Amino acid sequence: MKKWKIAGISFDHMHMGDLLREAGSHPRAEIAGIADDNPENAESLALVRETLGIPQDRVFRDFGACLEKTNPDLVILCAATALHADFVERIAPCGAAILVEKPFAADLAAADRMIKAAEAAGVLLAVNWPLAWYPVHLTSKRLIDSGLIGTLCEVHYYDGNRGPTHHLMDKIAVSEDEALAKTKSSWWYRKDSGGGSLLDYLGYGTTLGTWFHGGRIPEEVTAAAWSRSGIEVDEHSIVAAKYRHGLSKYETRWGTFTDPWVHQPQPQTGFILVGTEGTIASYDYAGTVRVQTREKPEGYEIAVDQPPAAMAGPVAHLIGILENGGPLHGPLSLPIARSGQRIVDAARLSVEQRRTVRLEELP
Repeated sequence: MKKWKIAGISFDHMHMGDLLREAGSHPRAEIAGIADDNPENAESLALVRETLGIPQDRVFRDFGACLEKTNPDLVILCAATALHADFVERIAPCGAAILVEKPFAADLAAADRMIKAAEAAGVLLAVNWPLAWYPVHLTSKRLIDSGLIGTLCEVHYYDGNRGPTHHLMDKIAVSEDEALAKTKSSWWYRKDSGGGSLLDYLGYGTTLGTWFHGGRIPEEVTAAAWSRSGIEVDEHSIVAAKYRHGLSKYETRWGTFTDPWVHQPQPQTGFILVGTEGTIASYDYAGTVRVQTREKPEGYEIAVDQPPAAMAGPVAHLIGILENGGPLHGPLSLPIARSGQRIVDAARLSVEQRRTVRLEELP
């Protein structure tokens, strides 16, 4: 069977290592090349190359040369958020499918540039949200669709971590002193690069929230954000979204007491989903979902589903689509991801102008 060639472009986002690990372990994929010309990313690139055993002759300084020499089938893009549109516009004409690591874009206009570039080149474009592959959230979506909790009315989302400079690929922890020092130079803490907890994490909640809501979007959004003195981007945001059928809440946090993949902080990260006939607690990394129904108001646990191989992660999923066709997994699809971005834009505008923003104000 065909061996799918995968290239990794830009190491701004530490998730590049995780995505390339998935690519390297896939039986029908190979890492054809990696590229980054930013000296600030040299350490991250070296860690990934050494950890995954990528030969030096597959490492490029110029991503154009990488694409030309390797002729990849799939490009994984992990650039700073503000650069997503520029990169997609330059990569799309090469003809490879593109997997953009979350968030979608810096704003809705940039997201639309990405969609337009992919459509013009006739290539598959997908936006990866790691939470979209957690078995607990996949199970919760199945339960919602089954009607177990009636019609979904509310999504309560809280997510984040200690901060983006506190870990590397594979969630390797960084010391507090090193993490603090990195905030002075990291793009995550620069507005012009698309930094901040709101852009980093709100798209998770609004995109999966739109998926849970069956595509429904809010009528209006009211948001507030906070950061420490001397930090130019937000580290905490709370968004109230008013839907025709009720209120939902989306909260992002850099600075949780613990990282949720080590110890769940309080509040726990994940989703509480409230329907007309019951509720679901869907916490990140959990092995069960907790359900309340009218028949069992005391609540009970349901073991999470074991997803099929094609739903094990974004690389396996996209290879399956390239081989056999079929639709993208809901949160990765452009209509759902664009709706999520639209809510993010409304929240940013609400923060900047300190007012409630109606979704009809945005395209």
